[in-house]
Amino acid sequence: MRTRLYELEQERLRTERDQQRRSQIGTGERSEKIRTYNFPDQRVTDHRIGLTLHDIQGILDGNIQPFIDALVAEEQARKLEQLEVG
Repeated sequence: MRTRLYELEQERLRTERDQQRRSQIGTGERSEKIRTYNFPDQRVTDHRIGLTLHDIQGILDGNIQPFIDALVAEEQARKLEQLEVG
């Protein structure tokens, strides 16, 4: 009886851990993409916030501050909206 209960608890923990992991990593499908790099047009688009910049070389060289600023602003707007609704 103890062995059976132990196995059931282990299975429950494994299932819970697997579900949590899947929610963190996603499915890897194309629809979950964060950013698109379009080399012919020198364009980078961040799909989370809908920001498109036409400086692919600068971004690849590490100039990602415009994305950071836009993401911070988006996060602040989302939090403000939650406060107003709540």
